[in-house]
Amino acid sequence: MVQAIRSARGRLSHIAQRLLGKGDATLPLTAALAAFMPPAPALAPPPASPPAAPFPPFPSSVPQSVNAQRDVTDEPPTASTDTPTHRYRAIWISDIHLGTAGCQATYLLDFLKHNESDQLYLVGDIIDGWQLKRGWYWPQSHNDVVQKLLRKARKGTEVIFVPGNHDEVARQFDGMAFGDIVVREDAIHVTATGRRLWVVHGDLFDGVVQHARWLAYLGDSLYTLILAVNRHFNRVRTRLGFDYWSLSQYLKHQVKNAVSYINSFEHAMVEEARRRGCDGVVCGHIHKAEIREVDGQLYCNDGDWVESLSALVETMEGELRIVYWTTLLDPPAPPTSRIGRRRRTATTATAVAG
Repeated sequence: MVQAIRSARGRLSHIAQRLLGKGDATLPLTAALAAFMPPAPALAPPPASPPAAPFPPFPSSVPQSVNAQRDVTDEPPTASTDTPTHRYRAIWISDIHLGTAGCQATYLLDFLKHNESDQLYLVGDIIDGWQLKRGWYWPQSHNDVVQKLLRKARKGTEVIFVPGNHDEVARQFDGMAFGDIVVREDAIHVTATGRRLWVVHGDLFDGVVQHARWLAYLGDSLYTLILAVNRHFNRVRTRLGFDYWSLSQYLKHQVKNAVSYINSFEHAMVEEARRRGCDGVVCGHIHKAEIREVDGQLYCNDGDWVESLSALVETMEGELRIVYWTTLLDPPAPPTSRIGRRRRTATTATAVAG
C-alpha cells in the first residue's frame, strides 16, 4: 500500500512538473543562495595585500546579475515606485511558497513595494522545502522577494519569521536572527487597541500533517497539480483583460469536507489562544483569509500568495483588515519572445555583414 502511494506521488509530481515546465528563468542553487548573502560595501577600496580568506569565494559560475545581488528595491527612487501607497502598523503574510511555480512572486513584490509597516510578520510556509526536495525551481523573481524582505529589515521594519510545516527546518533557529529577520516559533502581537494576538502558522493543529504525514505529502502533490491548472487559467484571463481569480480556491471551497475541516481548525486555534491568555489568533496554513469572532475570540487568517493573494494588516488606529492584491499597480514589462530575439540577432548580423 505504501509503495503504491509513493509510486502515485512520483507520477503526480512528474505530471505537475511537465505542466509547470522548467524554463530558462530558473536559477541554479548557487544563484538562489546568493540572495541570502550580505551585500558588499559599494565604495570600499581593495586592500593592498588582502589576507587569505578562511572560506573559498562564492562560485564564479553564478551569473553576474545574480552575484551582484539584483535587488529591484535598490534602483534609483522614482515617484511611482519608491513611495509606498499605504503605511500600516503591522502586516501579516504567509504561505508564499517560494520555490514553487504556483508562487505569485510578481504580485507579492508589487504589494511589498506599495505597502510599508512598523512590523512585518512572515507567518510560515515562506519557502516550500517540500517541493524543493522533489525538484529545484527558483526563478529570479523569488530571489527578488527574498531581497525585498531583507532590505525592509535593514531599513528599520521589524521582520519576524514564524516557520510553518513547509519550512519547518527553520524552527530549530528559534530566537536567532538572519539578516535582521528574527525567527520565532510563535509570537505575541499587541494591537494599538490593546488586544493580544497569538501569531502562529497553524500546522500544529492540523491532524493530517501531524499524524498522517504520507497523506499530507500526497495531498500536496495533488494540490500542486491543481495550482498548475490555476496558473494557466489565470494566464488566459490576464490576456483577456481580467483580474486574477483563483479557480483552485473556488473548487476547494465547494467541497463539503473542506468547509467542515476549516471550521474545526478555526475552533482549535481560538481555544489554544484562549488557553495562552490571548484575545485572539493570527495564523495561515489553510489558505483562507478570514477575520471573525469564533467562540468569543478573534480569529484572523492572513490567507496565502498562491491562491487568494491576500494579507492581514493593522492600521495605525488598530483596525484589522484583509487586503487582496489581485491587480498589479506596476505591471512588469512584457517578456521578449525567443523568436523576437532571434530576429533581432539576425538583423544585426546582416547589418554588420553589409
